[in-house]
Amino acid sequence: MPDRIDALVPFSPDRPKTRLADALAPAERREFADAMLTDVLAALRAADFSPRLLATEATGRDVPETVDDRPLTGAVNAALAARDPSAASPVAVVMADLALATPRALGRLRAPGDVVIAPGRGGGTNALLVRHPEFGVDYHGASYLDHLRAARRVGASVRELDSRRLATDVDERVDLAEALLTGEGAARDWLRDAGFELATGGGRVSVVRDGG
Repeated sequence: MPDRIDALVPFSPDRPKTRLADALAPAERREFADAMLTDVLAALRAADFSPRLLATEATGRDVPETVDDRPLTGAVNAALAARDPSAASPVAVVMADLALATPRALGRLRAPGDVVIAPGRGGGTNALLVRHPEFGVDYHGASYLDHLRAARRVGASVRELDSRRLATDVDERVDLAEALLTGEGAARDWLRDAGFELATGGGRVSVVRDGG
């Protein structure tokens, strides 16, 4: 059994998934975000990670939690700086909205490299594993490119992961189709219970909702 690795999971319960406002009411966005978080935490545990929430406010979940209401970059860098600065203490950072993530996909973060990056669609960074003690994150703009530059600055080796499941974060209505198509857990079930279903007309799979 490989050693367990700490995994930070940033989560904002006070302002969840604002770009889904055209598909979900505020209370529904909170419920759906919670369902995706449940899936990510379960997949991390099954992949032998030890998840810790990095939340903007207390969630009451049965998981270790650090409350830090600073913007994402500052909060994650503070958490990375607090770890044991040795190569034997890698830390993963995994976003809470990866509704397609599986233990197998997350397990690929254990690949060799000072920094292992799973890019998101559109230039973001959906998951990282950091072994280099001087590497810091920057989640503004095209963070994938920023992280490649940050690794070069500190002389860190980089391994990039090509993973559809880790590249897909659910931010907008069009992403809901992905969760229904290949999701396997609470987020998919929440969407089904809320009346969402796939619509296959028009050349591209989308979603429709009962009653609207």
